[in-house]
Amino acid sequence: MRLRLVHLYGDLMNLYGDRGNIMSLQRRCAWRHIELEVTQVTVGDRVDPAASDIFFFGGGQDREQETVSRDLAAGNGEAIHEAVDDGAALLAVCGGYQLLGRFFRTGEGVEIPGTGLFDAYTVAGSSRMVGNLLIEGDVGGERRSLVGFENHSGRTYLGEGAAPLGRVVVGSGNNGQDRLEGACYRAAIGTYLHGPALPKNPWLSDWLVLAALHRHLGEGAALPALDDSREVAAHAAAADRVRREGNVRTSIR
Repeated sequence: MRLRLVHLYGDLMNLYGDRGNIMSLQRRCAWRHIELEVTQVTVGDRVDPAASDIFFFGGGQDREQETVSRDLAAGNGEAIHEAVDDGAALLAVCGGYQLLGRFFRTGEGVEIPGTGLFDAYTVAGSSRMVGNLLIEGDVGGERRSLVGFENHSGRTYLGEGAAPLGRVVVGSGNNGQDRLEGACYRAAIGTYLHGPALPKNPWLSDWLVLAALHRHLGEGAALPALDDSREVAAHAAAADRVRREGNVRTSIR
C-alpha cells in the first residue's frame, strides 16, 4: 500500500522542528509495510487533491504567513479543502493552523486571510503563551491525553462549525481563556502542540494514517497493532512531568 503525504510550504513554515512529525508518520507506516511518499509543495506549486492523502502544515512567522496566504488564495486552499472533504487527513501546527482558519489579525491590525477549512479565527495577543501543554480529548473514539509544547502569541477562537481537539489540562491552548485546544474538521486537525507532537503521541499518528487508509480501502480498513510499550511509557513520563509541574508559564512580551 502506498500513501502520499504533501508537506505544505516546508521551506517557509518550519519552526520548532515540527518536520519531525513527518518522520514519525514515515516510521509508523514503514513498520506496517506502508509506503509513505512525501511531496513538497511551496509557493507557485499546485496541490493535486486526488494525489494527496495526508497533509502536513507547520508554523511560521507573520511575514511568511502573508506570503503563504496569497499562494493559498491562488488555488491551493481550495484544493486542500477539496481533498479533506474527500477523506484526506491533515495535521496543521501553529501558523499552519492559523492559516487554515478564516483569518489571522496581526498586532498591527493587518488581516491575513485564511482558507476557512476550520471555522476559527486568530488575533495576535500582546504576549506569547509559552510552556508545556497537556490536553485530553477523543482520538479515534478513545479518551486520550496529548502532550507537547506551545509557543504562540495568536489567540484562536472556534466557531460553531469547528470542534476542539481537546480540553486543556495544563497550559493555555487556543487562547488561554476557554480551555479549548486545537480544531477538528473531518480528518483534519489544527493544533498548537509543538514538540514535534506525533512522536510523543503515537495514537495521533495512527489516527491520521488510518483516516488516509479509509479513503482508499473503506471504513473497514485497520492498522496492524504495533508494540508501543516504549512510546506509551515515554508519553506517560512526559504527561506526568507536566502534571506535576502544573501551569508554569513563560510570558514573553
